[in-house]
Amino acid sequence: MSATTSTTEQTTTRKVFWRIVPYCFVLYVISYLDRANIGYAALQMNKELALTSEAFGFAAGIFFIGYFLFEVPSNVALNKYGARIWISRILISWGIVATASAFVQSAMQLYMLRFLLGVAEAGFFPGIIIYLTYWFRAKEQATTVALFTAAIPVSYLIGAPLSTWIMDHVSGFGLSGWRWMLLLEGGPAVIAGILNYFIMTDRPEQAKWLAPEERDWLTEELRKDHTARSNVEHLGIVAAITNPKVLFLSVIYFIYQVGNLGIGLWMPQIIKGLSASLTNFEVGLVAMLPYAFATVVMVLWSRNSDRTGERQKHSAIPLLWGAAALALTGLVAQPAVAMTLISLSLAGIYAFKSPFWSLPGLFLSRSTAAVSIAAINSIGNLGGFAGPYAIGAIKDATGSTYGGLLFLSGLLFVSFLMTWFTRMENSAATRTQPAEQHA
Repeated sequence: MSATTSTTEQTTTRKVFWRIVPYCFVLYVISYLDRANIGYAALQMNKELALTSEAFGFAAGIFFIGYFLFEVPSNVALNKYGARIWISRILISWGIVATASAFVQSAMQLYMLRFLLGVAEAGFFPGIIIYLTYWFRAKEQATTVALFTAAIPVSYLIGAPLSTWIMDHVSGFGLSGWRWMLLLEGGPAVIAGILNYFIMTDRPEQAKWLAPEERDWLTEELRKDHTARSNVEHLGIVAAITNPKVLFLSVIYFIYQVGNLGIGLWMPQIIKGLSASLTNFEVGLVAMLPYAFATVVMVLWSRNSDRTGERQKHSAIPLLWGAAALALTGLVAQPAVAMTLISLSLAGIYAFKSPFWSLPGLFLSRSTAAVSIAAINSIGNLGGFAGPYAIGAIKDATGSTYGGLLFLSGLLFVSFLMTWFTRMENSAATRTQPAEQHA
């Protein structure tokens, strides 16, 4: 590689990273705040709306039914209209629904708006993942996706103290604190949707913020990157959705999401149960700790996956340690020990994500990415309905969340076994090559 080419590579990749990744990161933080803040709202909302634990679990989970039904159509539309237009549509529509949720007066109204929130947001995550493949080479993608998906634990880091502070300190116009929280946290999505139309660049060829030689270099590098691999399948829409390996990954992701979202949405109430003397704001501060730890671990683990080029074991191992830590959480009563174990469990759960989303690239071409990724994500995200609902039902039946945690631990262990023992590559030759795209 010549000195000129090396310099062009360094400056271009640096420009693209700082232009694309932090921006997508902020959008995902906004997304996850609106998705997960119902967990904090529950500290006041459940009493005001007379929701049982099972009813809250249903309200938290029905989001994923709407998400499931509209995920694939949304990604097809993104391919047709482009990321700039379609991501803007998603942001604006979910922001409107999120703010409307502040005015619900009954459980049924809450169910309806949570369902519509899932419809509105469907396609955002896989759409952004596909968007990142337009800008980054395969060897950079696990780390890139890890830095993007770090927005999930970071959204909890921000959302935990912010949401609970609003609930405890903002009131007026006859609205409770939890209503103000939903209202104020829904507005940024609408603003971001309007701004996104003017900020997002669909493809490298359109990037006026790159010099001509940088655009040419990046376009050619991505072209070579996407055509280098021969051991992949090129599938149509129906074939991509029904491909056995795609369905198998969907099942793994479903089981994983049962545990992941079951924990996340119930975290505030789990912490509250450890010490009844905690205020809502103190619950939020305590909830920051596991997510801070998980953020660091997921980035380091994904960088190691990129460094080694290995994906499958890097996906499986975190599930095992997450399952073990979660099982032990259900067996201890000391708050400090329980929070340590929850932190270890979340670290495993989040470390799984980026290597897992590299697995489809071991056997599918980039041309089938949008549909296959959407299928895996939408089917898998049904676990987001099952997890919160299962914990709610178990809590109502037993009077404790710990039985639910043991149940979720068992599911994470099953997903570990499925990930570890299945064969993903079409050829042994692809093992050491990083994935072509992520889900």
